[in-house]
Amino acid sequence: MGYAVILAGGLGRRLRPLTSDRPKPMVEVAGKPIVEWQIMWLKKYGIRTFIVLTGYLKEKIIDYLGSGSRLGVNITYVVEDVPLGTGGAIKNAEGILKKIDRFIVINGDIITNIDVNILLNSLTDKYLASIALVPLKSPYGVVKVDEEGNVRSFLEKPLIKDYLINAGVYVMRPEILNYLPVKGDIEKTTFPTLASKGLLRGVIFENVYWRSIDTLKDLEEVSKDIEDGVVKF
Repeated sequence: MGYAVILAGGLGRRLRPLTSDRPKPMVEVAGKPIVEWQIMWLKKYGIRTFIVLTGYLKEKIIDYLGSGSRLGVNITYVVEDVPLGTGGAIKNAEGILKKIDRFIVINGDIITNIDVNILLNSLTDKYLASIALVPLKSPYGVVKVDEEGNVRSFLEKPLIKDYLINAGVYVMRPEILNYLPVKGDIEKTTFPTLASKGLLRGVIFENVYWRSIDTLKDLEEVSKDIEDGVVKF
């Protein structure tokens, strides 16, 4: 049985007023909270045990998800009393995670259909963590011109495959806990350290759906993608 950790303690300031009365993972996309879509996605790959790391307005997410039985999964909660950052939040769950051979970690604000089994299988004995990478999607349309300045084509928000971004989906071994800060973000602390030691693997996913819900525009576009069947769970 697989294990997944959901980072659900963020304030979601850029999505206010929607996050004034709920944590960001509880913001609805196409009629369901982000966190529910995430559980549905990971269930498809055999994940049945979830550890939800909460903080801001924790009761909202706990009341909604409960034990997880309604969704066919098991859910445990670890609460941070003050914001600890992504690295600190995972470190705060050390009592549970140190007993698990390997576990998935995801940011609580993404919608994706990445095959996490590929990521799980990439974590060989050489590494302490594998991270999913996706091509950067331009936030703007791109115009192509020829040498004479003639406009030849318009591309609507293309993928820029020369640049990869962190997809916020990871697989980790418990030994990574020794590298985590008590307070701080894993992207700024642990990952650079692991990379310098050759202990961090990156796995590129090109033909997948991936969006981070950071703005109201993201919310509208992802909701439409789900309703139109662009991404399926």
